[in-house]
Amino acid sequence: MPMDTSNEQRQLRLSIGITFLVGVACVTVGLVMRSQAIAFDGFYSLVDVVLTAGALAVSHLVSSEGSRRFQFGYWHLEPLVLLFNATVLTIICSYGGYSALHGLMTGGHELAFGFGAAWAAIMGVASLGMALYMRRQSAALGSVLLQLDAKGWFIGGAISLAVLAGFVLGSIIEGGPLDHWTRYIDSTVLLVLTVALLPLPLGSLWQALREVLQLAPDALDQRVRDVMTAMVQERGYLSYASYVAKMGRMRFIDIHILVDSTRPLGDMADIDDVRSEIARRIGGDIRAEWLTIMFTGKREWM
Repeated sequence: MPMDTSNEQRQLRLSIGITFLVGVACVTVGLVMRSQAIAFDGFYSLVDVVLTAGALAVSHLVSSEGSRRFQFGYWHLEPLVLLFNATVLTIICSYGGYSALHGLMTGGHELAFGFGAAWAAIMGVASLGMALYMRRQSAALGSVLLQLDAKGWFIGGAISLAVLAGFVLGSIIEGGPLDHWTRYIDSTVLLVLTVALLPLPLGSLWQALREVLQLAPDALDQRVRDVMTAMVQERGYLSYASYVAKMGRMRFIDIHILVDSTRPLGDMADIDDVRSEIARRIGGDIRAEWLTIMFTGKREWM
């Protein structure tokens, strides 16, 4: 059954529009000021526009029923786009760190700290506000795509606030006995940012890799095992085997139940009642679940 993702798509379109405006503004201000940190913030935002547009396309696809070529639907595209997005963000952070080190080794540069601090404060408040909004929308809709978008806004907000702190420091020491260090503030702020923020896309990268490789999620695997162990004991089945995987928001659960071939299972209504009971105990949203329950009298079919 297709899932309604229209609200999710609206939020992603909103994010794309605001991100594009923020990115263009930051790149322009960064180039005019010759600020690596501000330009990096803007470049990050512009790349995020492309990544969010990809997430929007995937959100539209997963709401459809699939096709003859993609008979299980398009759920597998969700972790793939997360994997791509996290990889790109990791590369951006790594390149930002390289640029910062290069700036430090080449003597740094002078900046207008007062204007830069004011700009960073405005961008920081705006970005963190969007991060909070998208995080709430992600929780309400159960959307990993909005969750990733919220993480992107948080990174942008953290960049702006770190730039603000560095520029305020630069304004304080400018013209004093430590004035010669002001040339290195911009690159130092950028280096600290990239080192601190790199774990965020790396965490998303690992999560997406787990789903692409179809590693069984521990919590879901344990939940299914607990439910089936109880069902086997209650109904006198011989054994069971369960297999679980997760792709994006879709859970794939495959259960094989070994029964005594000499004991009647009952009519089809009785068997379907057992399936319904198992599904109820496992819990979850049937629209985001591929649940298969098979009964067999031969162990080799498990």
